[in-house]
Amino acid sequence: MLKYWNSDLLNETTSNALEGESAGEFSDYDQSPEELVDDLKKMGPTYIKLGQLLSTRPDLLPDNYLEALTSLQDDLPTIPYEKIREIVEDELGSRISKAFNWFQEEPLASASIGQVHLAELRSGKKVAVKIQRPGIRKKFLEDLETLEEVAGFAANHTEIGKQYAFDDVLAELKRIMLHELDYLREAENLVTLGTNLKSYRRLLVPQPIPDYTTSKVLTMEYVQGKKVTSVSPLRKLEEDHTALVDELIESYLKQIISDGFAHADPHPGNIHLMDNNKIALMDLGMVAQFTKKMQEYLLRLLIGLSKNNGEEITDILLEMSERSEVSTEKEFRRHINTMINDSRNSTAQDMQTGKLLIQMNRSAALNGIHLPVEVNILGKILLNMDQIILALSPGFDLKDAVRRHVTKIMQDKMVNELAPEEMFSALLESKKLAENLPERINKITENLANNDFNIKIDALDEKRLTDGFQKVANRITLGIIIAAMIIGAAMMMRVPSPFMIFGYPGLAIIFFLVAAIGGIALSYTILFKDE
Repeated sequence: MLKYWNSDLLNETTSNALEGESAGEFSDYDQSPEELVDDLKKMGPTYIKLGQLLSTRPDLLPDNYLEALTSLQDDLPTIPYEKIREIVEDELGSRISKAFNWFQEEPLASASIGQVHLAELRSGKKVAVKIQRPGIRKKFLEDLETLEEVAGFAANHTEIGKQYAFDDVLAELKRIMLHELDYLREAENLVTLGTNLKSYRRLLVPQPIPDYTTSKVLTMEYVQGKKVTSVSPLRKLEEDHTALVDELIESYLKQIISDGFAHADPHPGNIHLMDNNKIALMDLGMVAQFTKKMQEYLLRLLIGLSKNNGEEITDILLEMSERSEVSTEKEFRRHINTMINDSRNSTAQDMQTGKLLIQMNRSAALNGIHLPVEVNILGKILLNMDQIILALSPGFDLKDAVRRHVTKIMQDKMVNELAPEEMFSALLESKKLAENLPERINKITENLANNDFNIKIDALDEKRLTDGFQKVANRITLGIIIAAMIIGAAMMMRVPSPFMIFGYPGLAIIFFLVAAIGGIALSYTILFKDE
């Protein structure tokens, strides 16, 4: 990683992105995006996950690097079957031959965290069994410790490290990886998402088998299908997947702005097209959760995007963001409106929706505005939706779909908020307000009548400010007096006097000594006593 540390990648990203350069204009780097991806693969699972996390950070890397990292997938050597058998039997507390009718020795897939095998339960049900790699938790923690030291040094000693908060990136990586290492948590995520999406008849979330699942072994329903990117051109011609894609888009919008619980890694490798023309959502190790307030922000943002309203989008982004002391709101507004105007004339095939949010996030970072991570997540999800649309239904209009479904979801949210439990909660708050209001009004009017009503304003400390001005004025006055005494003593040196000290006029020498002592005392106070 040291060769990337000293490269101009981050600096060039900052300067070039302000000018709106495209991904193809970042071709002068010493290390290409493909080389970065290859290096991350060689360095192991931790760095693969780091690359996948960086793919959601448009404020750190240019578009061509983001696209390369988005496609970064695990491709590690398989774990020998004997070791797999040992782990499964230790975790389940039973021999494989007793727990399963059969257990396929050749894996279906091998990733950085685990390996998947096909098996059949005693009931005859086919299942996919994911087994965690031995020693992977220890390896992750060791690598993270090294990366945290480097990131901490960068954040404390370099301007780029402070601006882009490398230590925060590593903290987020650690949180994600520890969650993914717990298969019991992933099983819970599968159940939650399956429940939330049960009304979508074209979608399937494979459910876990509780008795065959531990923190290191996850057994779930087997889904037979292909990655959407592997669908043959002939099948695309024979079958119209428009309705299927439309339902998939609606389901993800519902996850984000209605449920507040979303599959955060829907890259095409995790979306499988089944033989019965249903879509299966795979790999729930990484999920995103949104607060009610954030759901409202994202709902408004999506509405603004669907209407191509640059001013409305900018207002929402600024409302939900944090700003540094050097933020440039005017430039940010200009940049957002330019992007919206440019995208207004794009066709459905141009796949601009996800990329647009990524560019907005980068513009915010470059203008000293920090958008919440949820905007990154939304951008990544929409970017992945763009790829899935390209694979299944290239003519599908994502913006139109967002407009239609957001309106419907907003109406459903309003209806749900009128549910009895929500109304009861509002009534309890109103009751509490009504009970406390008379007492508070009585206290306010009493204080007003007694002239005891005070308003506390958290502003400048007036006493400290006036004391500071007084100190400055005193220093200036004393400095002028000392200077006058020195000048007066110098002039008196030429005046004859019967009172002599060291052969000089005595009064002049006394003035000079007093001025010198005062000057030394004043200098000492300024240098060693002032804070």
